[in-house]
Amino acid sequence: MKGSGMTQYAVIMLLAGIGIPTLAALNAALGQRLGSPAAAAVVLFCVALLSTGAVWALMGAKGFGGLASAPRHLLLGGCLVAFYVLSVTYIAPHFGVGNAVFFVLIGQLISAAAIDHFGLFGARVSPLTLTRATGIAVMALGVWITQRA
Repeated sequence: MKGSGMTQYAVIMLLAGIGIPTLAALNAALGQRLGSPAAAAVVLFCVALLSTGAVWALMGAKGFGGLASAPRHLLLGGCLVAFYVLSVTYIAPHFGVGNAVFFVLIGQLISAAAIDHFGLFGARVSPLTLTRATGIAVMALGVWITQRA
């Protein structure tokens, strides 16, 4: 898909990126208010379940047919999102949302490059060339610069 389709993907992912530190700040504040980062994460996941359930229902309520035969390692994404939410909810109030998200972004750059380079989990292969590695390094440097206040 070219042109406007790619632009739509970019805009959606930009909005998702905006949501990550917002989620971190909101859930960290909720965790402090509740006195429990874990309780805040449970609330977040309940709201997320209701939200995604509504979207799923609106889109025709299909899609679970292959779940029983799916390799179990494909379900680890749920554990990873739980780890992210729990860790950022606990750490952001002590470390700062910007610092927490800085390290998340560095981790994302590293893991995304590895996943793309090796085509892990069925991802489209995009080799880590010197140009791409330089671009990732520049992005990491830019993120680091924003946190050196």
